[in-house]
Amino acid sequence: MAIILVVDDEVGIRELLSEILIDEGYDVRLAENAAAARRVRGELRPDLVLLDIWMPDTDGISLLKEWHAGGQLNMPVVMMSGHGTIDTAVEATRFGAFDFLEKPIALQKLLSTVQKALKHDAPPQRPPLTLEAFGRSAFIKEFKRRLEQAAAKSPLLLLKGATGGMAEICARTLQTPRAPWLDLSGISSALTQEMLEKVSGGLLFVPDLSALGKMQQMNLSYAVDRLEKLNLQLVAATARPLAALGEAGWDGKLLTRLGEVFVAMPSLAGHADELPEIASLLLSNFVERGEVPPRRFSTGALNALRTLPWKSLPDASWTDLYVLVRNLALTALEEDISAEDVIRVTPEKEGNSQELISLQPLLEQPLREARDAFEKLYFEHHLRLEGGNMTKLAERSGLERTHLYRKLKQLDVKLGKRSEE
Repeated sequence: MAIILVVDDEVGIRELLSEILIDEGYDVRLAENAAAARRVRGELRPDLVLLDIWMPDTDGISLLKEWHAGGQLNMPVVMMSGHGTIDTAVEATRFGAFDFLEKPIALQKLLSTVQKALKHDAPPQRPPLTLEAFGRSAFIKEFKRRLEQAAAKSPLLLLKGATGGMAEICARTLQTPRAPWLDLSGISSALTQEMLEKVSGGLLFVPDLSALGKMQQMNLSYAVDRLEKLNLQLVAATARPLAALGEAGWDGKLLTRLGEVFVAMPSLAGHADELPEIASLLLSNFVERGEVPPRRFSTGALNALRTLPWKSLPDASWTDLYVLVRNLALTALEEDISAEDVIRVTPEKEGNSQELISLQPLLEQPLREARDAFEKLYFEHHLRLEGGNMTKLAERSGLERTHLYRKLKQLDVKLGKRSEE
């Protein structure tokens, strides 16, 4: 007998759906809010969940995302919504919802949707992306070691310089296989001892401290005091200084605790040649999880990523790169992401877009050919500036004259009479 969990804060709807489904031979369990739904899901795995969107504590979309992020979406979920939230319900399919029902729910629509959902074989959950995938990048490998070393000595770890999805990749790196996962930002009601005990031995995650409301800050403080007792690891991420959170009204003692052990994300500057591979891994992850349409980077797009002026973008961070790649996948019109797409979504800085556009022909070439073409332009330009004077060109380029002559011949740079003297 299939077990169906009905989650809705309206008692009338719960009772009506329960009566209909029991008459059809289903085992029905009821939950009036997200907290009750978590408890029922923890006690037994339902074969299907009918989940309302608007609820007083945690809304249905947030609960769906929580299950999706924690690898707990191993049963079909059908969203229930009023007319004004149909768009939201449709959007929920991106996070793993099987279908949606519009209220008031028609009897035949309910039964046919339930039958289809129960016959549906959910695809196996893909393992979350971790820093292990970026192991070919030496500076990320070093950062991963620092992260794991700090986490091994402290149950509370602050991650600076990344939020959201990029912060989750770091936190997932610290999650042991099959250990529970709880995103504290998805809980808007009071956190309880029972809720923490259910994830004992697991990892608590806060993707962005600055996004937490007063109740969530209290939940965070409550959790911090119980980490060691319940064998929990907490990873909290922020892109803002803790002092700024203090100015926004955060409790000073909590901020002090949060700042005791931290690891800062490494700078992107100086690692231009590694950005294409990092971006490609992020893109593959988005595609595999079904968050974006099938996309891949063209050679021109990868070269454009190399030339992004990360040093001249003072606010650029790992989160910016994560968001940039995701936006490219969502807004590119073709399966192959082009250099023009990269230029279009690059963080604007005066002169930056025009510089990239002028380099467009080079960006479309493989790296070796693009480098040779640039060097030829470089030497031809400075030969003209120096009036063909090879001594001055050698000084400007920093090359010894014999090597310079060899380089110019290799690049087929035409020398004037004065240059050949």
